[in-house]
Amino acid sequence: MRVTLIVVLLAITLVVTLAWSLQRRLIYFPDRTAPPPADRALAGARDVTLRTTDGLSLGAWLVTPPPGTPDRHRAVLVAHGNAGNRYGRAPLATALAAHGLTVLLVDYRGYGGNPGSPTEDGLARDVQAARAYLIDQAGFPAEQLIYYGESLGAAVVTALATRHPPAALVLRSPFTDLPAAGREHYPFLPVRLLLRDRFPVADLIAGVTVPTLVVYGTADTIVPAAQSLAVAERAGGPVRVVAVEGADHNDAVLLNGRQLITAIVELTL
Repeated sequence: MRVTLIVVLLAITLVVTLAWSLQRRLIYFPDRTAPPPADRALAGARDVTLRTTDGLSLGAWLVTPPPGTPDRHRAVLVAHGNAGNRYGRAPLATALAAHGLTVLLVDYRGYGGNPGSPTEDGLARDVQAARAYLIDQAGFPAEQLIYYGESLGAAVVTALATRHPPAALVLRSPFTDLPAAGREHYPFLPVRLLLRDRFPVADLIAGVTVPTLVVYGTADTIVPAAQSLAVAERAGGPVRVVAVEGADHNDAVLLNGRQLITAIVELTL
């Protein structure tokens, strides 16, 4: 009996140790390959460089409205989710630019050919650098910026909004916090005790008073719909909720679908 208990304790210790040391590999799934040049990937795009406060130079794409499209003179800072890179968000940028919006597709450290490794603090620095670029280099006033965050990116831009409020905030499939999202996929681990990166969206959104749009899929198997609704309920300002019926987390309809794009455009009117 004593030997069995010791074996169980050792097994638990091993699992916890591995979960602590390797946890970020279970959170971040970057496509580290560098995308093609922006102008080869989509019309009206160019490569730009973001400079972080800890000395990194990050590649990003700036996408402008096509010729003949009325310019709304607003810029959308897009922070993607925990997987892929900016290339996979090109359809979103194309759809928004077609409605007169300038779009900055951000890639975090460790994503899309960028140096570094992703962490909660690192991603916060990355979107801070993106905001600085739009204001200092692209010439957009702070009050003309819209933050768009997809899944994990929703957490990143919500934190940014608490420090630098935008004109509006768009959260696509947000979770309440990372431990709550992690518990859905790793129920056998004490996720809330182990996680170093927390991303407390529901707590932070209570302090954000700008107009907020929450878009989610009713069939999301990654972030439960209930968590996205809980985020909306905690919003400190006016909030609109758009439910995309039958949509799962990575469905195209939640990338550049009509409901999503229309709701974003209406937010800018």
